[in-house]
Amino acid sequence: MDKIGRYEFRADPFHCDCTGKLFMGHLGNHMLNAADFHANDRDFGIRYLQTINKAWVLSRLAIEMERMPEIYERFYVESWIESSMRFFTNRSFRVVGMDGQVYGYGKSIWAMIDTETRQPCNLLDIKDGELAKWELKEELNPIGKLTRVMMSNEAELAKSMETGYHDVDINGHINSVKYIEHAMDLWETDWHCEHRLKRVDVAYVAEGHRGDRLNLYREQTGEMEFCIRICRENGDELCRTKMVFEK
Repeated sequence: MDKIGRYEFRADPFHCDCTGKLFMGHLGNHMLNAADFHANDRDFGIRYLQTINKAWVLSRLAIEMERMPEIYERFYVESWIESSMRFFTNRSFRVVGMDGQVYGYGKSIWAMIDTETRQPCNLLDIKDGELAKWELKEELNPIGKLTRVMMSNEAELAKSMETGYHDVDINGHINSVKYIEHAMDLWETDWHCEHRLKRVDVAYVAEGHRGDRLNLYREQTGEMEFCIRICRENGDELCRTKMVFEK
């Protein structure tokens, strides 16, 4: 089996925004699906991990796009493992049109936890470290490195919200992409019709759960760059995201 997995998706109308382009949140979910398909095909995905009370947890995610798929357009998301260490693995993504044009890339860092203790697991213990045989270090991913999202204490409270049923995934915590969607909702539709999200970086800090009340703090850190801190109402930080827009 090839080290790179390639999976076909479509930009369905109800997955597209006011500009007729795929929502960034749906692209993020397609990337997470590609990661799941790639892992399951090679027998270290959810199907296997559920039998040993383990689960993958996303720690960092960056998506940088030059072009978003348009309504009804079919496209591929490719995924491969760049490296694997004791407690983390680096996974890359590439979004490709049916004509071979590269639309953009993604980078991610994953950890594995024990679903009963919620503690991190040693990846090298899973099937005697078989994960390492799928590494493809020479495959190029040209976007910038995953970086820490730096914010000051001057960020203003932009929104408070409740979480509910649709926020929670199979692992029992708030879905990774939901944080991106909630952060993007800080801008009105008119803003998104005139600006496109070129790059998003997310650093996940702690698990959120259904029923948590979230506070979203926003700070402008550049001409078209914003950072958002998402916390529980009690102040516990759940994640930080940096969004870079362009007109």
